[in-house]
Amino acid sequence: MNKIQVDILGLSINPNSQRAYALLLKEVDGTRRLPIVIGEPEAQAIANELEGVRPQRPMTHDLLKNIIETLGATIREIVISSIKEGTFYATIVFEFSELEVDARPSDAIALAVRCGAPMYVTDTIMDEIAMQAEDIPEIEEGASDTPEEEEDDNELKRLQQSSVVQEAPSEPLTFRQRLEQELDQAIKVEDYEAAARIRDELQRLTGDA
Repeated sequence: MNKIQVDILGLSINPNSQRAYALLLKEVDGTRRLPIVIGEPEAQAIANELEGVRPQRPMTHDLLKNIIETLGATIREIVISSIKEGTFYATIVFEFSELEVDARPSDAIALAVRCGAPMYVTDTIMDEIAMQAEDIPEIEEGASDTPEEEEDDNELKRLQQSSVVQEAPSEPLTFRQRLEQELDQAIKVEDYEAAARIRDELQRLTGDA
C-alpha cells in the first residue's frame, strides 16, 4: 500500500450543518488538499489539542492516549486507508507489533496529534478525491488580519464547500439532537410556525418551559 503523508490545514464549519465541520488535510510534499466532513465533538477534540487547550479532566481521546502510554504501546502512524460508499475509513498502526485498529479518521487524527504520530492517506484516495489548491473554486471572502491568514481562510472555506465525502457517523442522534436539527432546518427555510412548535417541544424536553 503506497501512502502519502499529510498534515492538518485546519477546521472549518460546514455551511450545510451547524454540527458538522470540514477537517482539511494538506499533502506534506505536494499541493493537494483533502477535505473530510466530521462531527462537532471530534472537531473540538482535534482543535483543543492543536490550540493547547487542556481540560481539567481527561476527555475521551486524552484517556485513550493515557491508556496507550500506560500499556507501553506507541502509535507508529495513522492511515486513512479506504473509502466505501462515500465514507472514509482509517487504521491506527502500532509500533513493534502487527496490531492495526480500525477507526474513524477523526478519532485516529485526534489520537495522532496527541501522540505526535504521522498521518498518511493512501495514494489511491489522494488520486481519486484530493484537489489541487489552484483547482478549488474561488468564493467571496471578508477581511482577515493578515494576507497570510486571509489566504488560509479563503482556502479553508473553498475546500469545505467542495467536501462531499464524510466519515462514518458516531453514535446515533438522540431525540433532542434530532429536534435541534429539525429546528435549525425550519429556521433556515423560514418555516417559523414549525420552528416555534419544535422549540416548545425542546423546552418541554429540557424542563425550561
